[in-house]
Amino acid sequence: MRWTQTFIPTLKESPAEAEIPSHKLLLRAGLARKLAGGLYTFLPLGLRALRKVEQIVREEMDRAGALEVLMPALQPPDIWKQSGRYETAREVLYKVKDRAEKEWLLGPTHEEVITTLAAAEIQSHRQLPKNFYQIQVKFRDEIRPRFGLMRAREFIMKDAYSFDVSDEAAQLSYQKMYQAYARIFARCGLQSYPVEADTGVIGGKFSHEFMVPAETGENEVVYCETGAYAANIEKATSRGPLTPTPSASTGAAPEKFATPGVTTIEALTQPPYHVAAERQIKTLVYLVSSQIVLVLLRGDDQLNEAKFTGIVGTNEFRPATPEEVFAALGAHPGSLGGVGVTRFPIYADLALRGARGMTTGANEDGYHLRHVDLERDISVQHWADLRTVKAGELCTVSGQPLKIRRAIEVGHVFKLGTKYSERLGACYLDDAGQRHPCIMGCYGIGVTRTLQAVIEQCHDADGIRWPMSVAPYQVLITPLAVAPGSPAMQVAEKIYADLAARGVEVLLDDRDERPGVKFKDADLIGIPLRIGIGERSLAKGEVELKARGGAVQPVKVEAAVEAALAHIQAALAAIQQAAEKAATA
Repeated sequence: MRWTQTFIPTLKESPAEAEIPSHKLLLRAGLARKLAGGLYTFLPLGLRALRKVEQIVREEMDRAGALEVLMPALQPPDIWKQSGRYETAREVLYKVKDRAEKEWLLGPTHEEVITTLAAAEIQSHRQLPKNFYQIQVKFRDEIRPRFGLMRAREFIMKDAYSFDVSDEAAQLSYQKMYQAYARIFARCGLQSYPVEADTGVIGGKFSHEFMVPAETGENEVVYCETGAYAANIEKATSRGPLTPTPSASTGAAPEKFATPGVTTIEALTQPPYHVAAERQIKTLVYLVSSQIVLVLLRGDDQLNEAKFTGIVGTNEFRPATPEEVFAALGAHPGSLGGVGVTRFPIYADLALRGARGMTTGANEDGYHLRHVDLERDISVQHWADLRTVKAGELCTVSGQPLKIRRAIEVGHVFKLGTKYSERLGACYLDDAGQRHPCIMGCYGIGVTRTLQAVIEQCHDADGIRWPMSVAPYQVLITPLAVAPGSPAMQVAEKIYADLAARGVEVLLDDRDERPGVKFKDADLIGIPLRIGIGERSLAKGEVELKARGGAVQPVKVEAAVEAALAHIQAALAAIQQAAEKAATA
């Protein structure tokens, strides 16, 4: 392709809307343009890279035995009501009406659709296992679309769904997808790793997310440097707080004392009270499916709402308002506690198990209680791991300190069990004619997000450094004189034709621009190998090769024109090999 015949509108400056490097480069390199918040048009260069990612995904899905299908983006709400997600997922659903005022949904995912298909088409265990996948547009009503393709309203996803006859067979399907995902991200040139994850509104027994380390990532990952453990912050556990919870009994009954104006954990640590945060009980009040519940944590801990979702079995909860709190407990936030509370369920974090000599609110504004013994003085109905892990706490596997880093989620695999198959009737008959629900798994890759994650991980101060496998073009030819018949253009045309004939994807920069403009654009769009052709090098019968992509450091190599093709192909092979090595390191 010739530069003048395609469309690559590069920008010198980053648009004000772009907040992270990959979003800036997505726009500056002319890969995409914003239509509205969370909606992007892919331009020719960006679409070529996107199709490369899709092809890698498709090849690995086929290799793993998955079967490609294509399901409707427009879905009837009835199947979502049947699964129970019409309500639980309502915040992300786009609802539209047709001319008859009938409601439809724009699919954010396709568990309901594929399970409905399986219910109609699968009858016997002889038809299983099956794994169906598609690469398709999804729609989610993001409350705050941001970071370009990272959090968009419309995006491309690869979603796959497996159906098996047993838990053991489902585990094999899960493992195939897990391994396929590792291959996909390595082939895309990404350094990624799987972490234990929360199942969220998808539901299911367990799941793993595939994360790409990035300082700008929206996810936090807890990990042990030994490699023994890694989990999303929403799922992570540890051996508990570094400061032990007080457990020595004072023997005294709870004692009320005045704390005028003290409504925070921090305020109670100050004079004249001097109550350390780990000696305080934090009391939170939530409405869970319209019922008041109390949640107790150590004063220095934070509630992990994803864990709380799993404990209460619903994401239909919210913090109670101050008015609701006062009506229930007779005090406002900051003076609350569980002592004497019997009307409402109480959930307590495991770090409080056995806690004695604690301080908590007295359910009377301006007063607290000291000498509180959790198990003696508070009627806890549910003990559970509710806290958010902190860096430095000890790993449950290795015993070593945990660390936390930011990352981008690019893939997620779920073991669903029978949640959808039971509700939507996807069952099979065994040899004895007995009917059983299929055991399901689902597996998603954000294709457009993966593309931007590549840019986020593979860039420098000058622009993108595409891995060879997903680069829009493999080679960029940059003649510094483009007049027809000029020596530089003649050599450029010959190399261009020879490379194209050998199946190399090549872009010829035939613009009549200054060398500085061409070189800056070359670095910006990040084609892995640049061939520079100028009068000085041609005078010596040479052309200049410069590597740009992957983990290879930019170097210049002089080569005779006659031998240029051999050098170019050797350079391409070296760049690809280095990128694969870096991605699997």
